[in-house]
Amino acid sequence: MTTDVTIVVATRNRREQLLALLPRHTAPVIVVDNGSEDGTPAAVAREFPRVRVVELGRNAGAGAARNVGVGLARTPYVAFADDDSYWAPDALGRAAALLRRHPRTALLTGEVRVGAAARRDPVSAAMARAPLGTEPDAPGPTVLGFLACAVVLRRDAYRQVGGFAERLGTYGEEALLAMDLAAAGWNLAYVPELVAHHLPVPAGRDPGARRRMEARNRVLTAALRRPGRVLRAVVADAWRDPAGRAGLRDAARQAGWVLRHRRRLPAGLEVALATLARAEAVAPLSAGVPEPLGSAAA
Repeated sequence: MTTDVTIVVATRNRREQLLALLPRHTAPVIVVDNGSEDGTPAAVAREFPRVRVVELGRNAGAGAARNVGVGLARTPYVAFADDDSYWAPDALGRAAALLRRHPRTALLTGEVRVGAAARRDPVSAAMARAPLGTEPDAPGPTVLGFLACAVVLRRDAYRQVGGFAERLGTYGEEALLAMDLAAAGWNLAYVPELVAHHLPVPAGRDPGARRRMEARNRVLTAALRRPGRVLRAVVADAWRDPAGRAGLRDAARQAGWVLRHRRRLPAGLEVALATLARAEAVAPLSAGVPEPLGSAAA
């Protein structure tokens, strides 16, 4: 059991899968329930009395749930897992050791292995190509995005930048946090030896609603941090799909919030993001990945 890492699991209406995977976790766990209607909180409390369960009473989104979990954690490092994912047995101890040895690194993202066949996720394959190289004092190639179910990070760094923007809810919320950590001067690194297993169950999810939310969050993230030319390109891309157009309308309703929270990224970070965009144009990721080297939460 790794004692200096806390695993935060955001969940909603996936009781059986969560119960099946909780025994695989190798560190203390905080489960934050987003208003499940299937008895998840009571079942977890009954079967795993050592797991802390927090009931939000509503679907506040994965980002908000993770923020609550990180706020309750008392360890220096926090790992995220989804209710359909778990970390390989040695991953979290190795991650904690790396973070201790690399004090300027705020976030480690590992290799995601998908399904029973444990195939490498396309996002991990893209990270392995390392288009941004590796900082001299970092434990792996630099990244500017991540899959939420495959990160271990410094709790203090996460809190420094405010964690996830709760207004973004779920799907594609990782991109803004990655930008904010990098803008604050932190390294974000890909370490393939840290393996996270993801066992997605698509049943019960609405793919159209997901695409709409992803499009909305891509537009909002660009409006919050990126220059106008990037925002225009993101808007044009969203317009090509009916779900994307719905996402654009949703984003427009958040204009006041965007104006209050907009701030430009450092010039060097914009250059790095442009490099990632070019790399993605040469070797595209699988469909549905909302940002270069980023992804939506499951």
